[in-house]
Amino acid sequence: MITRKFAVVMILYALGGMCKGQETPSTVGERRLCPPSADLPQPADRFDSRSRLDSLRNEMKKQNVIQGPIIDAYLVATGDEHQSEYVADRDKRLQFISGFSGSAGIAVITATKAALWTDGRYHSQADNQLSCDWMLMGRGDKPKNLTDWLREEVRIGARVGADPALMANSQWEVLNKKLSEYSIFLLQIKNNLIDQIWTEDRPAYSQHQAYPWPQLYAGKGHMAKILAVRNEMREQECDALIITALDEIAWLLNIRGRDIPYNPVLRSYVIITRDQVKLYVNPAKLNDAVKRQLSTESCFSPLCVRIQNYENIWEDLRTFSQLWKRVLLPTASEFSPGVSRAVFMSIPVDKRKLAPSPIVAMKAEKNLVEREGMRNAHIRDAAAICEFMSMFEEQMDNNEGEWTEMKVAETLDEIRMQQNMSRGISFPTIVGFGSHGALPHYEPTNLTNVAIDKSSTLVIDSGGHYLDGSTDVTRTYHFGNPSEEEKDSYTRVLMGHIDMASFVFPKNFPMNGADVLARGPLWQDSKDYAHGTGHGIGVFLNIHEAPILLSWSKISNGKMFKEGYFFTDEPGYYKTGSFGIRLENVLEVVKKDEKSDSSDEFLAFRAVTLVPFEMKLVNMDLLSPMQRHWLNEYNARIRSEVGAELKRQKRMRAYNWMMKKTKDIPEVCCRASSARSGECVSCVPATVLAIVLLAFSI
Repeated sequence: MITRKFAVVMILYALGGMCKGQETPSTVGERRLCPPSADLPQPADRFDSRSRLDSLRNEMKKQNVIQGPIIDAYLVATGDEHQSEYVADRDKRLQFISGFSGSAGIAVITATKAALWTDGRYHSQADNQLSCDWMLMGRGDKPKNLTDWLREEVRIGARVGADPALMANSQWEVLNKKLSEYSIFLLQIKNNLIDQIWTEDRPAYSQHQAYPWPQLYAGKGHMAKILAVRNEMREQECDALIITALDEIAWLLNIRGRDIPYNPVLRSYVIITRDQVKLYVNPAKLNDAVKRQLSTESCFSPLCVRIQNYENIWEDLRTFSQLWKRVLLPTASEFSPGVSRAVFMSIPVDKRKLAPSPIVAMKAEKNLVEREGMRNAHIRDAAAICEFMSMFEEQMDNNEGEWTEMKVAETLDEIRMQQNMSRGISFPTIVGFGSHGALPHYEPTNLTNVAIDKSSTLVIDSGGHYLDGSTDVTRTYHFGNPSEEEKDSYTRVLMGHIDMASFVFPKNFPMNGADVLARGPLWQDSKDYAHGTGHGIGVFLNIHEAPILLSWSKISNGKMFKEGYFFTDEPGYYKTGSFGIRLENVLEVVKKDEKSDSSDEFLAFRAVTLVPFEMKLVNMDLLSPMQRHWLNEYNARIRSEVGAELKRQKRMRAYNWMMKKTKDIPEVCCRASSARSGECVSCVPATVLAIVLLAFSI
């Protein structure tokens, strides 16, 4: 799954500090069907937000001891108190005030205007959903960023309010610095103004209880993890650590929950000190099994977990910070924005220690049990995909029934759920046919859903959670006769995918340097893709996991691969308005088997995703012998490992489909012109060495 731009990234986007992806040419703030026309129907999902905007503006005018001074503008963004990528329905404040349901956005409401910024993947959706009371920003040749817009809309000395509990401190400081350049003040409004007006029909938080994640799958008990964290705290001379990221809490305590869509986590906070562990949570969310595992009752060991009410975190931070000498406050990392501004401000200035959470690195480096679980989960997941594709392709070939994007997503999700140890999908399934496939983050809705035919490519990006692992896989298919352009593009994406997957490197190689391996074959044809090449992935946890984010533009982050890391390899190509291609596997970082004369330790990648590629889309003349050899070895593993699972599950249609899709190919490539003369040549020279040198020099 392509990395989503959420939280801190959305703030940077609105400030004009990052690439904006695909944009729709338009005048700044221009809207489709605005003002409304009696002659033209309005979009079916356009939301009338006038009354809610009026209510919010009334709250902005109030002045009292709790809320502070009158504010001139108010910020509303996607996100919750834990800076989660996905949020519970109760925390969808931006959607409540605007009607916009995208996963990334930030809105500014003044006394007379309302404006929303989102990235290019959501412009059409926002244009449909926002009423004409809203300006849609971030489009056009010279999109206006949030601070420039505010400078024109409010006076010098104006006050912009935001909820400090819903914004990471890293975001807050970036935004505050930008606004202060224009003498605009960013104020903490602790009583969220959306909460003041959202008093009817507001969804409740999930009532599902958390449950233990057995050591059988975790490979390490929670007490051992707590001791490891305390060792890191001691190294940094800190006597307290505040943990706000929900996936870090789930990993640390070996528990899972159902509080956030697609992420098996529990809404909670944790404070670790040298002699205590406190879990701030709704006590009703913990069943007896969790309490027994965490030794929550009648236990006074430093490794026992003490339960506190979720809301008590704020009072305890203010109280106990007077006793602590140095408090470790996690800072931003890829997919982990760090503590909120509210948590940051609860700790006295002289006691703050800002550094990445030690759990980020521990969680990323999977232990032996977790590695085996991830491999097994991917085999079962591959069986589900083979089962679906064998049925889907058969019906498409025989013109049986109508398949739409939504039907594909729903059917695949259902088949995946049938697998042993399945715990649901790991993100909303992406199915994009034709021009929709050229939108990297496209998700079909009732308004955009189209029928699938044999005229273009179909991109399917999906994943599942299992008790022993999580998956994320993308394949591109074609049920007719692909054009030469489609085949060439697919092949170059596949070549880049293979070049990444077959890379061998010294352990001190910079992580993001590998990004250029996947882009090389596309760059040779002056093509590229506007997203990262890969992201970390959790074990029955978040599908986007810190600290891995492969993008050559972030080459200076200093991170390196470690044995036990799992991450995605997902190059793509998108021809706007026509078709899209993306191929994604999860790779495991392993030690290189072969001995070397060098004293350096070498690492390599091993694919754990085992799903056949679409060979009718491959231009064989472009593949080098090395790439052909890798593909044959990969297909042999599918036949052996997934084939055995399909036989065990008695899914013979899927087995036969898989066998047909994984036939060996010649490893010596012969162009037609060379074959006539009896010569076989290497069609595309290996570019690995040149690309590695480039990576080190960037």
